[in-house]
Amino acid sequence: MTVANTERAVKERYGEGAQARVADLCCPVDYDPRYLKVIPQEVLERDYGCGDPSRFLSPGDTVLDLGSGTGKICFIAAQVVGPEGRVIGVDMTPEMLDVARRNAPVVAERVGFDNVEFRRGRIQDLALDLDLLEERLGAEPVADVERLFEIEGLSEELRQSRPLVADDSVDVVVSNCVLNLVDNSRKRQMFEEIHRVLNRGGRAVISDIVSDEIVPAEMQSDPELWSGCISGAFTEDGFLQAFEDAGFYGVRVLERQTEPWRTVEGIEFRSLTVEAFKGKEGPCVERNQAVIYRGPFKEVLDDDGHRMERGKRYAVCAKTYDIYNRAPYREQFDFVDPLEEVPLEAAAPFDCSRTVLRHPRETKGLEYDVTTDAQACCEPGDCC
Repeated sequence: MTVANTERAVKERYGEGAQARVADLCCPVDYDPRYLKVIPQEVLERDYGCGDPSRFLSPGDTVLDLGSGTGKICFIAAQVVGPEGRVIGVDMTPEMLDVARRNAPVVAERVGFDNVEFRRGRIQDLALDLDLLEERLGAEPVADVERLFEIEGLSEELRQSRPLVADDSVDVVVSNCVLNLVDNSRKRQMFEEIHRVLNRGGRAVISDIVSDEIVPAEMQSDPELWSGCISGAFTEDGFLQAFEDAGFYGVRVLERQTEPWRTVEGIEFRSLTVEAFKGKEGPCVERNQAVIYRGPFKEVLDDDGHRMERGKRYAVCAKTYDIYNRAPYREQFDFVDPLEEVPLEAAAPFDCSRTVLRHPRETKGLEYDVTTDAQACCEPGDCC
C-alpha cells in the first residue's frame, strides 16, 4: 500500500471505532480500577490498546500520549502525574478527538484539576498542528497547483513558528498500540520525532504489537490487517533496534505478553512494552571517574560498545558516569569518584571509542600516601 492508502485505512477504521466499539482492535489489558472510576463510559468503551504505559509514570511528569484516541490513557495519566503534572494527547482522527475533548471537562471536574489537552497531529510529524493548518486552508482554499505548492511552504512555516510539540518539552512519551499503524517508510521519522520532543534525560514508554517473524509483503498490502495492528508490526528485535537507531539508550523490555494476542498465517503477534531513555548527546570529558560492574553476568556490553567484566574498575567519561548513575543502570554499578574533583571547565577530552581499566591511583592521586586506622566493616552488634 502507498503511504496515503495506509493512513486512509487507519483513519477510516479508527473513525468507525470512535462511533462504536470494534472488538478486534485491541487485546485485553488490566488497568488500575482506581483510575477508571472518573472516566466516562463512552471513553472506556471506545478504547483500543495492548498495554498500560501509564503504570510507569510519576507525579509531576509532563507526558505526551501518541495516538491518544478517545483519551483513556491520558485521563489515567492525568491522575498519576497529579496537578503538578501535565498530559498532552495527540491523534489524527477527528472522531476520536471529538470524544476525548468533550469528556476532558468531565474528568477534570471529577478529579478536581485540569491538566489534560488534546491536539490534532500525526505522530510521525509532531511539529505540524493539523488544526492550525486546516484553519489556514479554510481561509484560503486550494484552488490551483500553485496554491498546493504554497501549502507545503505553509506547513513548514507552522512547524517552525508554532510547532504542535516543541523540542525538549516532554518528560515521558507514551503510546498504546499505535506505532505499528504508521507506514513503514515513516517509522524512522516517527522515532526521531519522539527523540526530538523529549527532554534530556526523558524517556519513552511504549506498548505496541510486535511479531516473532517478518510480516510478508502480501500481508502488508492488506488494509484490514494493517489497520488491525497486524501488517505494520515490528519484529520484537526490530522494535528495540528502532529505539537504538534513533539515539536512545537503556532500551529494555518492561513487559512481554507470553501468549500471542493473534496468530496470522503462522506468525505470532503479541504485546511488548519497552522503555528507552534520551541523553547520550554531548561531549565526552575526563574527570577521573570509574565504574565497577556488580554482576550477575560475567561481562556486559553497553550501547556504546564498552565491554565490562564483573568486578573490574573501568574508566568512563563524565557523561557515561552520570548516565550509569541514573535509571535503568544505577543498581548494576558501584561508582568511584576521584579524591580531588576535576572541575568541568578543567576536564580534558575523553576517548569513548575504547574501553580501558582505571588504576586506583588515577582516582586517589599519584602522590596519595595515607595510612589510617581500621574501619568497622560490620553492622553494630554483628561479629566479623
